[in-house]
Formats: sequence, structure tokens, C-alpha cells
Amino acid sequence: MPVNRNALIRYRTIDNCLQNRFRKWTLDDLIEACSAALYEFEGIDKGVSRRSVQADIEMMRSDKLGYEAPIVVVDKKYYTYSDRHYSITNIPLSHEDLKVLGEVSGLLKQFKGFSHFTDLSEMVSKLEDRIYAQRTQSLPVVDFEKNDHLKGLEFIEGIRKAIISKTVLCITYQSFKARQPATFCFSPYLLKEYRNRWFVLGQSHQRHAPLLTLALDRFQTLENDRCEIYRENQTLDLSNYYADVLGVTKSPGQRDMKVVFWMNHKDAPYVITKPLHATQKIVSNDEEGIVFSIQVIHNYELERELLGFGSKIRILAPRILIKRIAEQLSEAMKFYEIGIPNEIQAENGQKPD
Repeated sequence: MPVNRNALIRYRTIDNCLQNRFRKWTLDDLIEACSAALYEFEGIDKGVSRRSVQADIEMMRSDKLGYEAPIVVVDKKYYTYSDRHYSITNIPLSHEDLKVLGEVSGLLKQFKGFSHFTDLSEMVSKLEDRIYAQRTQSLPVVDFEKNDHLKGLEFIEGIRKAIISKTVLCITYQSFKARQPATFCFSPYLLKEYRNRWFVLGQSHQRHAPLLTLALDRFQTLENDRCEIYRENQTLDLSNYYADVLGVTKSPGQRDMKVVFWMNHKDAPYVITKPLHATQKIVSNDEEGIVFSIQVIHNYELERELLGFGSKIRILAPRILIKRIAEQLSEAMKFYEIGIPNEIQAENGQKPD
């Protein structure tokens, strides 16, 4: 049966509450949580009636939506799940659900070849794999890169909504270099993913109003600040802001440069089949090796990427990057010049020097 969006928000909110077993939930607590969720997601400020939440609980207990949630009342007052592992998000897909998802997958596949819909490709593949696994009760046949221990993912949705609604965020943030966390207001413009880490580009409301790219895994708290005025993006072309960047680190006004590097024929295929950057070109190709070029800004991620190739790459230009890479390789060599500590040799069954 069809369910409206507001009801789904209430079901999900009740589900989240009952999964939290560190707190006891009365009916009034659930009403308050549902009211807060509807205000956050839909801007509805009239709250939720007692009758609505009671009806929601009965609907979740029933099989009409396929939930059959094991909701019980403890001490005639507190609501919880009798099965501590239960969640409405964990229920298996029905035959009708699989049929609809199959149709959606087929529809999305029609757009995979169009340049405007290239981002759909991975999403469609994930959807198809989920449908296959559910239908055949077998293991997935596609394994996407993931890291279940990533921090900060819980902030993505709040930031996304703040960008859309142009809402100021109050952030408590501690960079790896800072001794103490700092709290400040922030106008978010763009969410950015790089190698499974998430970042947000925006403008700080601190003195001098710097443009910042913040890592979500360094966030400690995130709240909406409706008292502060959102600072509109007046200067950045967000669609191309990261076009000349390998990674996410970029300073306002920073200009790109032509990076030229050499690789031998044995290792070059790894870069040919997976270019370091969209601007990558082959400058020359002879019997000794292949010379490549990319047009990017000089940042930490660029250095880390090049250093990752170790002795398999040689930087030819620009001079400032050659010097920087040479310095870091020289520093790395010092770790090996001093030898391996005796205790480590002993742990590995080696005879100490």
C-alpha cells in the first residue's frame, strides 16, 4: 500500500528511537522526536498528534507494510523492540519490491551511456547487484570499495540539506594539526568525495571570512544556525572548481601548473589505464619509456600520489615540484640508513646487528 512521505519520516524516526537502547522511550518522547523530524525534513511546525504516533506504531507492528516490527511496552510505559537487532531498514525486499526495483534499474540503465548521466553507472550497478543477491539468495557478485569505519558520514545529509536550503551551520571542528577543537559558523557550498573521504567546501564566518575545505571526519558537532545570515557564493564556479585539482586541497587564487613525469614501459600501463588526472596526456614515447603531463595545482595530494610510485617514476617539471619530491625521498631514506632496531629484528626472527 502507498505511504505518504510524512508517515515514512515518522516510521523511520520511531525506528531510530527504538534502536537506541541506551534510553527509555515513552509515547511522549516518540511524539516529540517525530515532531522534530518533520520540522527538520519538511518544515512542518504544528507537531504530531498522539493518535498519529499510536497509529504509526500499530502500522509498524502489522504486516501491511511488511515491517511486523516487534514493538513491546515495558512497565506499561516504555516502548522498545523485543529483538535488539531489529530495524525496519533490515527487512528483506518483497517480490513486488524486487519487481519495481528491476524496472527502475532497467530505466536507469538507458541513461548510462549519456555524458550527463555518467554518475548513474555505479548506482545502477549497485542496485542490480542488490536485486540479484535478494532474488537468488546468493552472495553479491560485485564488491564495491567501502570502509565501514569511516568517520563523519553521519554529517553528510545535514550538510546536503543546508546547502539546498542555504542554511548556516555551526560546526565544532578539530584539524589534525590543532590541539583544541574550534567552533564557528560556516556557509556550505559543495560536498566533495575523494577516495572514500568526504569534504565540504564553504565560507567560514570567522574574521577575514576564509574559504575552507573541511574534512567531515574531523567534525565533532554540527547544528543549524538560523540566526546567522547565509553568505552566498558570489565568485566560485562550483561546477569547475576542482577541475584543476588532484584531491581536494586548493587555495583561492592558486594557479595550476604543467607537471611532466617519466615512467618506463613496464609501469606506464598502470597510469595509461588509470590516468592520474583528466588532463593527462602522453608527451613522448620512445624505447626508454613514456613521458606524461598533467595540468594541476601543486598540493599535498599531488605530492602523495607521485611519491606513491616510488622509484617507478621520475618528475621532469616543474623545478619546484622536483625539489619538493627529492627532499621527501631524501628524508625517507634516513629511516633506512639508521638500520632496523634490534627489537624489531628479534620479533621477526632476525639476528640483531
